Amino acid sequence: MKIREIGEFGLIDKLVGRLGPGDESVVVGIGDDAAVTAYASGTHVVTTTDMLVEGVHFRTDTIDDRSLGYKSLAVSISDIAAMGARPRHAVISLAIPVEMDVERLEDLYAGVADICAEFATVVVGGDITKTSGPLVISVTLLGEIEAGRALLRSGAKPGDLLFVTGTVGGSAAGLDYLEHGRTTAFATRGEAEVGQLLQFHQRPRPQVVAGRLLLESGACTSLNDVSDGLASECNEIAKLSGVRLELDAEQLPLHDGVRQYAALRELDPVQWALFGGEDYQLVGTIQPTEAQRTEALFAKNSLSLTVIGRVTAEQSVGVTLHYAGQAHELKPKGYNHFG
Repeated sequence: MKIREIGEFGLIDKLVGRLGPGDESVVVGIGDDAAVTAYASGTHVVTTTDMLVEGVHFRTDTIDDRSLGYKSLAVSISDIAAMGARPRHAVISLAIPVEMDVERLEDLYAGVADICAEFATVVVGGDITKTSGPLVISVTLLGEIEAGRALLRSGAKPGDLLFVTGTVGGSAAGLDYLEHGRTTAFATRGEAEVGQLLQFHQRPRPQVVAGRLLLESGACTSLNDVSDGLASECNEIAKLSGVRLELDAEQLPLHDGVRQYAALRELDPVQWALFGGEDYQLVGTIQPTEAQRTEALFAKNSLSLTVIGRVTAEQSVGVTLHYAGQAHELKPKGYNHFG
C-alpha cells in the first residue's frame, strides 16, 4: 500500500497504532497541537536530538526497517545514558519518499515500540512530510535526572582511570560482515554467532543502566557515549577536561566473535574499536580509589566495566595510544559528517 492511498492522517493513525500506551507522566499526548508532560520536582530535563538520513547514516541493504526504528531511538537514548539520566519522552519527525510503502513505515514504528517498551520511553508527538529525496528520521528525546547531578565530558582529572563499558568494535564488525563477510567462512558459523555480530550493528543497546550506576556510584568524573569511535570520544573528553589521556589498546574489551571474525578477514579489530563507532557503550573517567568497587557494582548487575587507561599529569591536551609496544598520538578520526 502506498502512502498516497491513505493520506497523511491515515498514515499517522497507522503509525500511532504501532506504539504502546503512554504513562502517568503524559498529561496530553499525540493528537493535540503539542504534548504536555510532567516531571518530578527536583529534577532537570535532559534534551538531545539526532537525525538519520538514508544513504548517510543507514542503507536498506544493511538494516531492516524494524531494526532501523529501534536504532533510530537507540542513538538518542545513548546520549541520555551518557548524562546519567533516564529517557522519558520522544518526538519523531519523518521526511518520507513519496513512493514508500506504508508497510515499511509500520515496521519502522514496530521497532520504535520495541525500544520504547525496553526503556520506558513514550513517543508524545512528531511530524511527517513528503520528500523527493531519501528517508529522513529526526528524533528529539527528553530525559530526566536529579537536579545538578548530570555527568559531563568535562570533569576528568589527573590520576583518574579511563574506562569503557561492555565491548567495543562490534558495530563496525557487524557492518563489515554485512558488506563483505556473507561469503566468508564466518557465514557458516552458528546462527547465534552471526546474529550477535548483526545485533551489534543493527540493534545496539544503549547503556542506560550503566549510566545510572555510574551516577549513583559518585565515582565517575566524566562520561561520553561511543557513537563515533573511541578515538573521537576520548579526544572529546580530553579537550573539554583540558587533560591528556593514555589509552592502552591491549586492554580494550573485544567480543570473542569480533576477534574471530577479524581473524578470518585478516583485519585488526582494534581499528574497529577506535574508529568504527556506533557501539553506544559509555567511556569515561573514574576516581582510582573507586574502580574496584564500581567494577563489582557492574558485575552485580550483569554488566562490565573495563579500565583501559588513565589521565596523566601532562599539560598537553589529547590522547596517547599505547599499542604494540609503541606510543602514538591518537587523532579523532571517527565519523565526521563533513570530514
